[in-house]
Amino acid sequence: MLKRTALCGANAYAQKYYFNEQFDGLPKSVKEELHILCVLFTEEVGGIFTIWFEEDGSLLLETESEENDFYYDEINSGLMVREVRDKRRELFESLELYYRSVMRPSEP
Repeated sequence: MLKRTALCGANAYAQKYYFNEQFDGLPKSVKEELHILCVLFTEEVGGIFTIWFEEDGSLLLETESEENDFYYDEINSGLMVREVRDKRRELFESLELYYRSVMRPSEP
């Protein structure tokens, strides 16, 4: 199984935002943009939205809901993920480059 590292996420149920302090070296403007992005996503769709780094440095946007959340719209959440990925392409490409060059452990 591939190892993933959480960058940030928001949880509509707990009304909380999480940012992995490992990435505290990111510019403040990027951290603020990620915060806004995650919170707005969960306000729009509900559930839990998380941005992960895959082992190879690529970003994964993941959304999920609690089992009995009948208000969570799975179809709309998938469409929102695609829209966010398209609109924030430059940000995500920059984050992937940052991870690969600064954060990723060197290969043996």
